[in-house]
Amino acid sequence: MSGPLMPQATAVWLIDNTTLTFEQVGEFCEMHPLEVQALADGDIGQGIKGRDPITSGELSRDIISACEADATKSLKLSKLSVPRAAERTKGPRYTPVAKRQDKPDGIAWLVRNHSELADSQIVKLIGTTKNTIGAVRDRSHWNSANIHARHPVDLGLCTYMELSTAVEKARSKLTAEQRDALEAKDRARLEIADAPPEENKRAPSIEDLFRH
Repeated sequence: MSGPLMPQATAVWLIDNTTLTFEQVGEFCEMHPLEVQALADGDIGQGIKGRDPITSGELSRDIISACEADATKSLKLSKLSVPRAAERTKGPRYTPVAKRQDKPDGIAWLVRNHSELADSQIVKLIGTTKNTIGAVRDRSHWNSANIHARHPVDLGLCTYMELSTAVEKARSKLTAEQRDALEAKDRARLEIADAPPEENKRAPSIEDLFRH
């Protein structure tokens, strides 16, 4: 693990207490700049308490100041004397009990908006099973009547960077015609999001801007 122990909480602290760019914060916290911007705007992560990386020994004030003065510089994790737990690399993602009931909603959103994703990718993103994905897709899930498609990032089930990487990997396996068709849908969504107020009364959300 090359980033801080609590990425989102650390990002919140850096946003609130420094003038670092979203790119610098995202690189250090292993988050997409759009995800950092969403945290700054309050679109996601509401209620997350900032974690001071200086107090935790993960960053020094000197390196933060140097990066504030030069946006091309990158934050570097300080060497910690306390050993980290081994990073999990295999098996489904662990999801807190409180969020497990949200998994079907996240699956429904991915199935509807990113049909190019393989079930194995959704399993890894959401921390679910292929049987559950199939049940949500064909509406045989025991709770189908109460499933509402919701962005998995807003639900805290995955990050924007993880979703973007999975989508890019899935699209790389498609034919040129299939990719063109998906990109045309993306452009149409962005045109709707960028429409002037009289044509689009609703301000575009992070979800609108990040459906590629």
